[in-house]
Amino acid sequence: MPTSVSFSVFAAKSRADQTSRNCPRSATIAWDRFLWMVTFFVIGATTGCQSLVQNNLRDRLIPTNDRNWVTDLSRTPYGEMHDGVVTVHNVRNCEYITEHDYVCDFYEETFRLEDIQSVDFLVVPFQSTPIIAHTMLSFVLSDGRVLCVSAEIRKEVGEDYSPMLGILNQFELVYVIADERDLIRLRTHHRDAEVYVYPTVATPEVAQQLFLDIMQRVNQLAAKPEFYNTFTNNCTTNIAVHVNNVTELPTLNRMNWQVLLPGKSPRYAYDLGFLDQTLPFHELRRLALVNDLSDKYYDDPEFSQKIRKRHAEIHQWADRSFESD
Repeated sequence: MPTSVSFSVFAAKSRADQTSRNCPRSATIAWDRFLWMVTFFVIGATTGCQSLVQNNLRDRLIPTNDRNWVTDLSRTPYGEMHDGVVTVHNVRNCEYITEHDYVCDFYEETFRLEDIQSVDFLVVPFQSTPIIAHTMLSFVLSDGRVLCVSAEIRKEVGEDYSPMLGILNQFELVYVIADERDLIRLRTHHRDAEVYVYPTVATPEVAQQLFLDIMQRVNQLAAKPEFYNTFTNNCTTNIAVHVNNVTELPTLNRMNWQVLLPGKSPRYAYDLGFLDQTLPFHELRRLALVNDLSDKYYDDPEFSQKIRKRHAEIHQWADRSFESD
């Protein structure tokens, strides 16, 4: 496994520019602080500190990649790029019988960087508390392959997710890179969770830069692990950092309440122009839901293409808007 990043590093935008664009007024700061506290109490009230295996003090001081991990999180992905050819190691593809009964395969995926054509934003609201959600990114290649990236807690045997323990260095952070069928079908079919697949407005070039920025972080975590944090180092805050590194659109505030409550993050992304604004948000959300299509095409070899059938309607809205202009 490489210990240094072998991906090209794109120059980050000027932090001074980001600061000047996002310098809030005092009232906005106070409001964000209030909502941040509300977020904490919502999580505490709805989840609490569940009765789980908990790390001792030493384990909470030093993150490591060497623990008794559950099978589906037992391997750390990493990647390299030479002459425009990307190789990603330890791509996951689990076949699930139930949520906890599965067979995992890990493999290498190779493609040219220029094959990445688009990126979609995936949102999975928690059933009991839909203002909290898990978020992911899917990268669509020109030949139909789709790689999904999910920043998650890296569970040890006997552990389960707890937002409260996630504040206390209970979990390491891992980026799962997987066949999209793995990460979506697990949630739609075996966890009975809603999954929304929102197409972004990213150009192929921006999608490619975003993937490289993510792979740089993946390699860093393989060499130097970090603790997950429910508020500051989670699925959605990491996506915000990656997007800010490669886009000239208004910067995502990773401490915004709609990031801290990721069930609201699609509307935040929509308002900032990262999602298609040619149709009303409620229509975009309706067309992004894929649960029925995921069940219908569960075993279809063209699963990723067919769960995006409704994206054609989104593009039709855009075409009508363009014609009216």
